[in-house]
Order: sequence, then C-alpha cells, then structure tokens
Amino acid sequence: MRALLIASACLAAVAVPVVAQQTMSVPGAKDPKRVTAGTYTVDSGHTQVEWRVNHLGFNDYFGLFGSATGTLVLDPAKPAASTVSIEIPINKVATSHDGLTKHLLGADFFDAEKFPTATFKSTAVTVHGEHATVAGNLTIKGVTKPATLDVQFSGAGKMPEQMGGKEGLGFHATTKIKRSDFGISYGIPMVPDEVPLQISVAFMKQ
Repeated sequence: MRALLIASACLAAVAVPVVAQQTMSVPGAKDPKRVTAGTYTVDSGHTQVEWRVNHLGFNDYFGLFGSATGTLVLDPAKPAASTVSIEIPINKVATSHDGLTKHLLGADFFDAEKFPTATFKSTAVTVHGEHATVAGNLTIKGVTKPATLDVQFSGAGKMPEQMGGKEGLGFHATTKIKRSDFGISYGIPMVPDEVPLQISVAFMKQ
C-alpha cells in the first residue's frame, strides 16, 4: 500500500505540470490560415469600443462601451464578400466618474432612454493583406451616417474544449466620427467635435 501511495504521488507530481502547460497554451494566433468560413457572433464579454476626447485642452479622457452583439459572415476565399453587423447598448457606457456617465446617458448626449442602441452595418469590404477597409452605415441617436473602419486582423484559433471548443476570431479597428453629425453637439468646442474610436472585437463561430 505504501508503494502504491508513493507511485500515485509521483504520477500526480508529473501530471500537474503537464495539465498546467495544456491550460496555459494560447489558442489564438495571428495566422490567417486558421480562419475558416462561416457565421460568427460577437463575443460580448471580450469586445470593447473605446472613445477618447480632450478635456478642455488639458488632457485626454477615455471611456468604453461594452456588451456589444452582432454577426460576422466570412469566407477567407472571398473576404471582400464579408458582412458585419454590430449593435452597441448605449446604457453600457463606462467612465471613471458616475456623474459623467449619468450625463452621457441623458438628453445632452446620447439620450439613452429614447435611443438605447447604436448600430454599424457594413456595405463594402476592401482587403489589403491582413488589413481591410470596412465601409458601412453608423447609426447613433437615431441618425445614420456613412463610416469607414480601418481593420486589422489580430488572431484566430480554436478554444480549448473545456472553454467550449469553438473557433474564434479577433480584430482591431479604428475610425473617427464627428459627434455633431449625430446630434450630439453639447460642449463643442470646449470638448472636441471629432472623436477617435478604438474597437477591439472578438467573434465566435456558430
């Protein structure tokens, strides 16, 4: 019995590092060959839209939108035929100051009670290697305007089985908008009209 216990302990000591290595293996990589055709949905918990505005000429102020939903239809053999549609719940805006968050949700800015969702729907995709330009229609506060995203592929791969085993994709995108185009003119020019957006989006294959 003593020998059996010692053997079991030795096996456990060997198995733990092996399991740890498997757990720590990174499933995604920046390898376009890993991308497979299909329909993907937004991974809401790992997708963020960051906005930045200058605060009265002193410093930049950052905020985030989260909990986005949406769909990507993609065929790596025909990337220009891809389509993407994203919905962003306005009431998920996050800042470091509760008072500002409340103000942003009010009528001076997003009027979230009346206009609870912002959307982007693609109309054309132009591919340049691992980069792409995605043109589409952006709707904020009930106003729809054309917008163009500069998109970079950031990773693809299959999730571990213990995390669902689905195929995933990631992209980083940037754009700039004029908030006055969407009826959000409060504070201009003390707070700039032009707002840069940084978008980090993850998709999971269905």
